[in-house]
Amino acid sequence: MEEKVLQNYIAGEWVDAENRTSVFNPATGEEIAQVPLSEKIDVDEAVAAAKRSQKKWALVPAPQRAEILYRVGSLMKEKKEHLSRLLTMENGKVLEEARGEVQEGIDMAFYMAGEGRRLFGQTTPAELPDKFAMSERAPIGVVAIITPWNFPIAIATWKSFPAIVAGNAVVWKPATETPIMAYELAKIFEDAGLPKGVINVVFGTGRTVGDAMVHHEDIRVISFTGSNEVGRNIAADCGRQLKKVSLEMGGKNAVIVMDDADLDLAVEGVVWSAFGTSGQRCTACSRVIVHEAVKEEFETRLLKAMKGLTIGDGLQEGIKVGPIINQAGLEKIERYIEIGKEEGAKLLAGGRVLTGNSYTKGYYFEPTLFTDATSSMRIAQEEIFGPVVSVIPVKSFAEAIEVNNGVAYGLSSSIFTQDVNRVFQAKQDLDTGIVYVNAGTTGAEIHLPFGGTKGTGNGHRDSGVQALDVFTEWKAVYVDYSGKLQRAQIDVEE
Repeated sequence: MEEKVLQNYIAGEWVDAENRTSVFNPATGEEIAQVPLSEKIDVDEAVAAAKRSQKKWALVPAPQRAEILYRVGSLMKEKKEHLSRLLTMENGKVLEEARGEVQEGIDMAFYMAGEGRRLFGQTTPAELPDKFAMSERAPIGVVAIITPWNFPIAIATWKSFPAIVAGNAVVWKPATETPIMAYELAKIFEDAGLPKGVINVVFGTGRTVGDAMVHHEDIRVISFTGSNEVGRNIAADCGRQLKKVSLEMGGKNAVIVMDDADLDLAVEGVVWSAFGTSGQRCTACSRVIVHEAVKEEFETRLLKAMKGLTIGDGLQEGIKVGPIINQAGLEKIERYIEIGKEEGAKLLAGGRVLTGNSYTKGYYFEPTLFTDATSSMRIAQEEIFGPVVSVIPVKSFAEAIEVNNGVAYGLSSSIFTQDVNRVFQAKQDLDTGIVYVNAGTTGAEIHLPFGGTKGTGNGHRDSGVQALDVFTEWKAVYVDYSGKLQRAQIDVEE
């Protein structure tokens, strides 16, 4: 990236902001960019630009709107390695994972471009003669997306691509910790020929920029991924305004390991789900619910696998676990380690901030394993957002399901078993929006809906065709060609 001083992208122009803050590489502590700290006036300008452009954009046939997304996907594919390295530099995740995230954005571009030739409505028989009845999707107008730092490009594509192909204009507030991906994606939209003003990027804090977006009368949809506390406040504010809101607010995800499980496969699934992205995924495994008959053997194999994890700068070959995003993230994890000890869980591995020659300038935490946790402990109930796993022993399949469901969140769950009856029972009874069988809790694919139950969200979904429901309204259309006034439910012959 040549530019270290980033600008907002409003009405197709790169615009300076009065104030800025520094962005640091979490692996090295090196300053990598200066990002705007925008004000309400910047949001107002972006919304005005979006409102002007949306009226014209909505009149462009959807298949033509989709052509832009095909070009966006192609450009992302060409730039995949470049984008992946920048992502690792600003976010910290290892390069292998960064490439996967960029690929997710590429996949989303092509998938949502395909929806430009669908955007299906319905036709249905009318109850009166010489009358036609149908429904169709209509764009809503100006929509706002607020995205987190842990998936700075993938989640943005989940939200912006369906919004754009459906005929809306977008105002986007990226996380201030990871602005470079937003800058790069805005440039790609520009190069792909997206009309000016259809997407606008306003950098800044949630307290200022996010709040201005939530309360702007011309923004009719807020799509937010982040903490439960912030999401609840957004929902309350949007409710008073009758504004549509889509929330994805994290998880406390569990892997269930039954007594008939393939233990090596289960260990592999837990390691990838718990320590990939240093546990900084909303779908990360933070609980392992293990049948007591295999608990000891499972833990022995898991500890051995954990010893093989290499920790460091994600740009270095062979590194499996990268840094935590910042100092505040480290401190939060440290607090939960102490909480776990005080609650009586047994610390089997990890539990420390890493220091020394390789870690002096970054934010690193050891992969950590607690055992003999109970389902009521805070470390088994609250989202830690770090490489920390708690093993909870259970006596039966029924107890495992109960423990899995006994948390405030409902995003992702997993079960390792070779019993087909248990598989289908788990699929039915696990109270999460995503269920994996003989796989970890991470790895969602873009053509299926992403989201969860309970404290994870408010019923909407990112990804899949279901994402279009967030950014469209249903319109019912009746065409009466009888030449006379016909009254539904009244002029029906009995």
